[in-house]
Amino acid sequence: MVPNVLTMVDPMAGVPVYVQLADLLRAGIASGEYPAGRPLPSAKTLSQRYGVAIGTAIKAFDVLRSEGLIRTVPGRGVWVVPQDG
Repeated sequence: MVPNVLTMVDPMAGVPVYVQLADLLRAGIASGEYPAGRPLPSAKTLSQRYGVAIGTAIKAFDVLRSEGLIRTVPGRGVWVVPQDG
């Protein structure tokens, strides 16, 4: 997926870029773009896709992990967790 203007992050917005990226990823999980049981793009891929630092992508993962939406599998990447309901 190549981001369009509506799916870009805005470093000048009043919301931190990592929060904006977490919001985009959360929306992608909710819409099924990133289905449960499947990996998310890597931090490197997200940094290239959205023009952010790898550390920013990692902080976005931290937000989603704290919400129980994703989990990190060492050596395998970041995966979407199936949700109850």
